[in-house]
Order: sequence, then structure tokens, then C-alpha cells
Amino acid sequence: MENPFDDTYFMKKALQEAELAFESGEVPVGAVVTVDNRIIGRAHNLTERLMDVTAHAEMQAITAASNFLGGKYLHGCTLYVTLEPCQMCAGALYWSQISRIVYGAPDLERGFNVMGGHLHPKTEIVGGILEYEASELLKRFFIQKRNLN
Repeated sequence: MENPFDDTYFMKKALQEAELAFESGEVPVGAVVTVDNRIIGRAHNLTERLMDVTAHAEMQAITAASNFLGGKYLHGCTLYVTLEPCQMCAGALYWSQISRIVYGAPDLERGFNVMGGHLHPKTEIVGGILEYEASELLKRFFIQKRNLN
């Protein structure tokens, strides 16, 4: 029997979080953290609402998952995030020792890959899951933002 809880399934959940960010005027990035096919943390960007440059979706999801697990390490967990993590988030993910990161769209300007960020050597990275949907949401947001200004 095929597992319905695959990377696409959980990336769709992250995209739902990104839509919430979009609707509230935040850059539409969403994230969920899973363990054993169960979501234990979910979040979207809150930088505008909280007036906090560190309130990225990944940071919020890491905190939620750590609180759920009662510890700072995310061994056996997967982060699904709609946009490739930035250098700051990559640092937090490094320290969390998360087992796996799955992202949608690459960030060719500020992603950890171009910025020289590093992840824990045991962290598996998968990119491009629902890349088109994640990219289109970001494009729509910035087009709308430009038209309002």
C-alpha cells in the first residue's frame, strides 16, 4: 500500500501556511515540521506582525516542534518549507540537528546555498517539491505589493 503521507502531502500543508501569510500581508512562506508522519509544528512568516526580522516560518516551526517534543533537538524530524531556508534559518536548523529538510522553491538571492550557509552534515536536503506552486505564490505576492505602492 502506498503511503499517502509523502513529501507532496506535507508540502501542501506548508503551502496552506504560506497562503495564511499571504492573506495577512506577510511574505508567503510556510513551514511544517513532522515526525513519524505527524505534524508537530506549523507556522508562516510573522516578521511584519511581530516586527521581528527573525520571525521566519522556519524559526517559528522549529520552536513549535521543540516545544512539542520537549527538547531542542529535532532528530527524526522533517521540515517542509515552501522556500529554501536563508542563512539565519540554516544556522538554526544546523543547531537543531534536524534530520531532513524539504523545500519548494529555491531562493537564488538569499538561500543558504548561495549565501554559503551550512546544515548539519547528517541532514538530508530535498528541493523542488511543489516548486511551481511555491514560486507562483511568491510572484503573486510581490506583484500585488508593487501594484499597491
